[in-house]
Amino acid sequence: MSSYVEGALVSGERIIHIGHISLWSLWGYITLGVVLLPAFGLGLVFLLWAWIRYKTTELAITNRRVIAKFGFISRRTIEINISKVESIQVDQGIGGRLFNFGTLLISGAGAPQAPIPGISNPLLFRKAFIEAQDQPSASSAAASAPR
Repeated sequence: MSSYVEGALVSGERIIHIGHISLWSLWGYITLGVVLLPAFGLGLVFLLWAWIRYKTTELAITNRRVIAKFGFISRRTIEINISKVESIQVDQGIGGRLFNFGTLLISGAGAPQAPIPGISNPLLFRKAFIEAQDQPSASSAAASAPR
């Protein structure tokens, strides 16, 4: 089974950077799962929820857009063209700074902020995005090529 990101790529689009959700961002559910495990296996529900969230969250930067997919049964996606992004902000609390995870807030032209929570190494993701934004896209290079 291919990933959502791979299936969403269009002709000429390629993945530049893949991000991951941090297990540290799920520490509350994991801790609750371990503590409640002896209580008739109730902890398994929390551990399963954390595992599903970890496995079903996909984050990627392509040469054309930022793609984030959340969910297993119900799906929520964020897809913003790189050229339409006005700003990208990193929000990290104390725990996020210590364990290197945080939330990215992406603001697009004509769109409200799109938060991507719990991302591992958000500064690296932001750096990869800025580098991708600075590169001329394949479609604009082909359009400007002399005929």
